[in-house]
Amino acid sequence: MDYPVISADSHITEHPETYRGFIDRKWADKAPRMVDGGARGDLFVIDGMNTPIAMGLVAAAGKPPEEITTDGVRFADLHRGGWDPDARLAEQDRDGVAAEIIYPTVGMLLCNHRDFDYKKACFDAYNRWIANYCDAHPERLLGCGQTAMRTPEEGITDLHAIKALGLRGVMMPGNPAVEDYDSRVYDPFWETAIELGLPVSFHILTTRSDAPVRGPRINSFLSIIRGNQDIMGTLIFGGVFERYPALRVVCVEADAGWVPHYMYRMDHAYKRHRNWLAPGIELSKLPSEYFSEHIYTTFQDDWVAFRMADQMNWRRLMWASDFPHSDSTWPWSQDVIAQQTAHLTPEQKRAILCDNVAELYGIDLAPLEARRKAA
Repeated sequence: MDYPVISADSHITEHPETYRGFIDRKWADKAPRMVDGGARGDLFVIDGMNTPIAMGLVAAAGKPPEEITTDGVRFADLHRGGWDPDARLAEQDRDGVAAEIIYPTVGMLLCNHRDFDYKKACFDAYNRWIANYCDAHPERLLGCGQTAMRTPEEGITDLHAIKALGLRGVMMPGNPAVEDYDSRVYDPFWETAIELGLPVSFHILTTRSDAPVRGPRINSFLSIIRGNQDIMGTLIFGGVFERYPALRVVCVEADAGWVPHYMYRMDHAYKRHRNWLAPGIELSKLPSEYFSEHIYTTFQDDWVAFRMADQMNWRRLMWASDFPHSDSTWPWSQDVIAQQTAHLTPEQKRAILCDNVAELYGIDLAPLEARRKAA
């Protein structure tokens, strides 16, 4: 390929000092911390959450399936690029990736914490840490900040702070503290995100659900995209995109092969059933049109998404490696891409692997292209 490949969704591995070293002093004793869990390996313990986070799946990229486990993994044995920005460049090079949009790992599950004051302290600490991490190589490491969303007003303050730190977007908790995201109280927040040029992201596993897992545990893997789908529908049917045609939202790591059917289903519900399901809701476009224009989706090993690209707006599809998580295509990303994009036009392929994410996040491709040519 004669252009740089950019991952629209990659992750860090929180260092033991990510929170303890950057959190406000009053929260120091409760900051998320890493402990030796004996046979369970190293664990991140979070005050107020019953289950510690084992390191096994956090950085299992490249392992064969039979070696993927939650327990018995030590922090020192994980991919060093998860917390060392210099080591990260070598891991990108091995995978043929020029740059990455970077999300948290422990911070994803922190979104589900019920104490919004605690989340606020943790996310502020994370934002300071990830900004420092990305500053080492700002052309290739592009971080997303977090907001706890205690109030819409504080969310706006967080947006300005995230922008000032040089971060490229904002990752939202699936459950805000005040009403829901289709409420008019969030209108000033959307306006500010547009004004600052910060794409708004909703990542899987960041929406709290109290419903028990049904069936064998592996069944839960199939349901983790549902939280994101519910948020996308809330924004569309709630008229958020109707009010803010410049708003762009990223649906992260929820795959994309489902999008054509989801758009059909939304349109069917709106045309056939809105009079009794949604009295008072009037949209000037079909729900699928809002999805096609306003919502970007990221995916890694989703061959259905590539195959169905013509059935949705492929200008809103963004490939990702998900490094260093267990679902990552690293270090085989180039093989996966070659196999799954063979049927696409050169224009479609470049858009999904490079141009769409570059346009959304304002990424300067010139230094990435220069580096590729020099290599």
